[in-house]
Amino acid sequence: MSDPIRITGLTRKFRRTPVLKGIDLAVPREAVFALIGPNGAGKTTTIKILMNILRPTSGRAEILGIDSRRLAGRDFTRIGYVSENQEMPDWMTVDYFMRYLRPFYPAWDDELAADLVRRFNLPGDRKLKHLSRGMRMKAALASSLAYRPEVIVLDEPFTGLDPLARDEFIEGLLERSQNTTVFISSHDLADIETFASHIAYLEDGRIQFSEELSALSDRFREIEITFDAAPPLPADWPASWLRPESSAAVIRFTDSRYDAERTVAEIRARFPGARDISATPMPLRSIFVTVAKAAQGVAA
Repeated sequence: MSDPIRITGLTRKFRRTPVLKGIDLAVPREAVFALIGPNGAGKTTTIKILMNILRPTSGRAEILGIDSRRLAGRDFTRIGYVSENQEMPDWMTVDYFMRYLRPFYPAWDDELAADLVRRFNLPGDRKLKHLSRGMRMKAALASSLAYRPEVIVLDEPFTGLDPLARDEFIEGLLERSQNTTVFISSHDLADIETFASHIAYLEDGRIQFSEELSALSDRFREIEITFDAAPPLPADWPASWLRPESSAAVIRFTDSRYDAERTVAEIRARFPGARDISATPMPLRSIFVTVAKAAQGVAA
């Protein structure tokens, strides 16, 4: 079966300013796929093109095999969408909002909708405009999950949520999105790390890597080499050894292509005087910061 989201050679300019510079991305079926990157990298622009809110300058974005530029009303009965700036009819109560949406979605499940309202502790008789930000986001998620979409797209859904609201949002998403492909952009890397299956890093309008989160975690290590007296860094420093720093008796760097045998062999070849070599796994936030700073040429 084809990937439910596929992006090929996608570019977008705002006037003369390029925001997306030919990105390629494939989101596997039933993945929880996270798109991360610094502010201004193009994450929201990518999602807005995917949802036919913006038009691409060139290239193509497909969702469920449909060119995003041709998405029509009936297509959105198979796609859920929640964004940090979600527009909702503030005058409606939660219960009225859920009833109002039901006729638009052939697969709407009343029992699931009621369960989601209970699960998120949403006050059915309260108007949407009187809900907290966390409650509004949970109401938006409940309304998107109630018709069992094949794909759900979330653009920075955790922004401004307190830790409890984030946990409830994530738990509700994972518990009620079986057989659904989830595509999410977020800055909350600690949260993303707990549930994403795949990850892509967008920097300056380009995809720097896209892979399973487990594979990414396996290939990044913080390396520390101790010496009696640290030697100068060699001229043939590998490109995959990022952000080196040296002190009197220690050299540290991040290996972005870590392999236990190969990495140790390469270190021994370059530093025959090494007394000890340690390799420490890195959390996603540390990987993100390392890659971002390396791309910007920022010293450790």
